[in-house]
Amino acid sequence: MIKTDILIIGAGPTGLFTVFEAGLLKLKCHLIDALPQPGGQCSEIYPKKPIYDIPAYPEILAGDLTHKLLEQCKQFKPGFTLGERAETIDKQDDGTFIVTTNKGTKHHAPVVAIAGGLGSFEPRKPIIDNIVDYEDKGVEYIIKDPEFYRGKKVVIAGGGDSALDWSIFLSDVASEVTLIHRRNEFRGHLDSVEKVQELKNAGKIELITPAEVIGVNGNNKIESIVVKHGANTFKKSCDHFVPLFGLSPKLGPIADWGLEIEKNAIKVNNALDYQTNIPGIFAIGDVNTYPGKLKLILCGFHEATLMCQAAYQIINPGKRYVLKYTTVAGVDGFDGTRKEAPKQVVKTID
Repeated sequence: MIKTDILIIGAGPTGLFTVFEAGLLKLKCHLIDALPQPGGQCSEIYPKKPIYDIPAYPEILAGDLTHKLLEQCKQFKPGFTLGERAETIDKQDDGTFIVTTNKGTKHHAPVVAIAGGLGSFEPRKPIIDNIVDYEDKGVEYIIKDPEFYRGKKVVIAGGGDSALDWSIFLSDVASEVTLIHRRNEFRGHLDSVEKVQELKNAGKIELITPAEVIGVNGNNKIESIVVKHGANTFKKSCDHFVPLFGLSPKLGPIADWGLEIEKNAIKVNNALDYQTNIPGIFAIGDVNTYPGKLKLILCGFHEATLMCQAAYQIINPGKRYVLKYTTVAGVDGFDGTRKEAPKQVVKTID
């Protein structure tokens, strides 16, 4: 049983910033995310796309924003349960909650903050009748450990940043990398497109466009795929087929937790603290809805800040917290580190 003060469901930007705000209040956090790494959409879908509306950053790449948020909150030593989806929630007699993931990991906390962005993400799968039969038998939708593909023949399908970036990375790991896209044009970062072109010219990546994978074959595990290329159809042998068509956001099991839902979002009280209809459960970031809601990262940061103040009162009933600016009070991490502004020098002027 993992115990914490605030259990955060979703390790995207809003969830990560919650760790920092909670840490200022001496509250510990643990995060659950179905993705294999923190960052949510910023890490999984568009790590190299620029964001222009983060305060103090005229422009910052989504992946870099994730890295900076992790750096900012590392003083407060958050825990992570990654690659697992929050499945069930059970309210205890004392008002606390036990949240269990799809893999059976249990988490116990007095406050639950749902910061799941647009919900849990499920991979968009190609329309191939028998593809389910080969899942975890050579068909993967998310690359978790690149070493898993060392010395193997890998076929990647897709035309975005993930498909391009993993094709580049695996070109030095796999024995053979093939990238298949249904168009000649790729929608990805220019540097990545140019790098794939270089690797294709060097014979390190086979590029097949415009084409699509229409079938998979094999005895107990994938052995080949069927490719439709123009008017021709042919088989290509492979050890792994990785379709990277993006992720589809869904509320998933959270929709069955008894929360008030409106248009696939969780209704909250925005007049006070972004609490849901169940006391002790909050929803912050893109996953929530209220009059005038804007789905912006900076709005999620604001909601996280106010939510942590309410969480403090739940965890410390009757105890008054005096807000002090970090420029005055400094920041004391749970790891023993301290950040503070330089002390003023007291000196007499003659």
